[in-house]
Amino acid sequence: MTRLEMLQHCCQQEPQDPFNWYALATEYRKYNLDEALPYYEKVWTDFPEYIANYYHLASAYTEKEEIEKAKNVYEKGLKIISKEKEPKLWQELHNAYQNFLFENDLL
Repeated sequence: MTRLEMLQHCCQQEPQDPFNWYALATEYRKYNLDEALPYYEKVWTDFPEYIANYYHLASAYTEKEEIEKAKNVYEKGLKIISKEKEPKLWQELHNAYQNFLFENDLL
């Protein structure tokens, strides 16, 4: 069984575990961004509290030059991640967002 097959199996067995979908998206991304994107979007829609997904979904949208979608993901992620409860995660996403704004002439 390949890693991809194993992750697909995990998603079928435990569809309510956001990590399974996120891991599947990340594995697909190694080979094909277009295959990965629907899984990152699923995590975004079904599990909005899954913090790790925000950077990767925004990055995927940026890579596909879907700048407004990426901006929206960054902004929603920064609202969901508590600056007080998760300062390091918030700062990392904030820094990525600032770089994104600069690189896309949105400042």
